[in-house]
Amino acid sequence: MNAGVDNTEKKENMTQVSEIASRIWGLSRDRILVNLRFLDVALSGIKLKEQAGMDDIRCDINAPGEAVIYYDPRTIVRLYKKNPNNVIRTHLHILLHCIFSHSYRYGRMEQELWDVAADMAVENAILSLGISGIDVAGDRERRETLDEWRKKAGALTAERIYRNLKNDRLGTTELLELANLFRRDIHESWAAAENAETLEITQEQWKKLSERIKAELKSFSEDKSDDKSILQNLEEATKETYDYGDFLRRFSVSGEDIQVNDDEFDYVYYTYGLSIYGNLPLVEPLEYKDVNKIKEFVVAIDTSGSCRGEIVQCFLNKTYSILKSSENFFRKVNIHIIQCDSEVRRDTKITNDEEFEAFMKEGQLEGFGSTDFRPVFAYVNNAIESGEFENLKGLIYFTDGYGVYPDRKPPYNYDTAFVFLEDDFEKPPTPPWAIKLVLPAEDIEHFEEEQGKLEQMR
Repeated sequence: MNAGVDNTEKKENMTQVSEIASRIWGLSRDRILVNLRFLDVALSGIKLKEQAGMDDIRCDINAPGEAVIYYDPRTIVRLYKKNPNNVIRTHLHILLHCIFSHSYRYGRMEQELWDVAADMAVENAILSLGISGIDVAGDRERRETLDEWRKKAGALTAERIYRNLKNDRLGTTELLELANLFRRDIHESWAAAENAETLEITQEQWKKLSERIKAELKSFSEDKSDDKSILQNLEEATKETYDYGDFLRRFSVSGEDIQVNDDEFDYVYYTYGLSIYGNLPLVEPLEYKDVNKIKEFVVAIDTSGSCRGEIVQCFLNKTYSILKSSENFFRKVNIHIIQCDSEVRRDTKITNDEEFEAFMKEGQLEGFGSTDFRPVFAYVNNAIESGEFENLKGLIYFTDGYGVYPDRKPPYNYDTAFVFLEDDFEKPPTPPWAIKLVLPAEDIEHFEEEQGKLEQMR
C-alpha cells in the first residue's frame, strides 16, 4: 500500500517538475523575444521535448520531421535554481548554433575542435549583444578569454576559431578547459545534419532566416553595441558557397576529342554485322566526339611573402586534380602556370597530363616579394598578341588579394577570376570586371586529407 502511495507521489512530483520546467522554458522564450524580437521565427523552428535521465541538454537537428531540444525537466529546474539566466543563455546558445548553421559543417571538421569553436563563437556573439540582466557565472573569464582570442584570430566566427585551434594544437588539458568554459549543450547529433532530409527547417531555410535576422540586426546593433560579432557570424552562415569544379568548367571550350560518339553510333548495325560476317561490322564507331573541355587556360600564382608555400601547393593540387579528370581535360592542352609577385618569375607551359604531373612533383615556387597584379595581365596580353593562345577562355589568379590591380579590364575576351583562400573575414575589393571567388580553407585542407588517405590505400 505504501509502495503504491510512494509511486503516486513520485508521479505527482515528476508532473510538477515537468510543469515547472515547461514554464521556465516559456519564460526563457519571452525574455529572448523581449530583447531580441527578430528571433521570433527562428525560435518557433525549434521544439522542446522531455527525455528523462539526461544530465546534458541536446538539440537534435535530425529528428523525424523537426528540430528538437531534448532535456530532463529536473536538469532545467536545477539550472534555474542556480541562476534563472542559465536557461535563457542555454536557449539562446542553442538557437544561435542553428542560425549560424554550425551543425551542417560538423561532418567535414575535426569534431572535438569544431565543438569548442562553435561554442566559443556563440558565447562571444551573446556577450557582444550587450543585453543587460542575463549574466551567468564565468562570464568574466569568458570575456577575458575571448579578448585574448580576438587578438590572434580577429573576427571570432567558428570557422576562424577552428582554424586557429587546428593550427596551434592546444594540449588536452587546455582544450578541455576551453570546452568546459563555453559548453552549454552537447552536439552528438550534429554528425547527421548534412544528410538530414526530414527537417522541419532545412539548412536552406535556416539560411533564409539568418539573412532576415542579419538585416534586422544591423539597426538593432547600432543602438546596443559596437561589437559586430553576431553580424560576422551571420555573414559566415549566409555567404554563398561554390563548387570549384563547376567554376573551372565555365572556362571550357567546344572541340573534338578521341572517343566513341555514342550519340551518333548505331549499335544494332554494328552487332548485326559481327553476327553475320564474324569480325566485319557493317558500320564502324565514330572516333571523334564534340565535347566541352578545358583547352587553354592560365593559372597565376601569387608567390608574394604573404602567400604560404603549402597553401599554394594545396590549391595547385586541387586545381590539377579537377583539370586532369577525363571529363575536363583535352589530351592536348595549352595551360600556363605563371608564378609572380611584383613581376612574372616563371611561366610553365603544360601541353599534356604528363607535363602537369611532372610540374606538380618537381616544380619550385619562386618570388616571395611584394604583390603587383599588373605584370601578369601585360604578360598574358602579349602572349595572346604573339599567337601563344588561340582561344584563351580564362585566367585564375590565386592570391591573398593585397596588391596593385590593373586600372581597366584586359582588352581580350577572357574572363578573370581572383581566387582567395578564406583566411580573413574581410577581403580587399576586387575590380568590378573580375570574378571574386573565396574558397573555404577547410575545403582545401579536407581535399588534401582525402588525397593523403587515397595515397596510403594505394
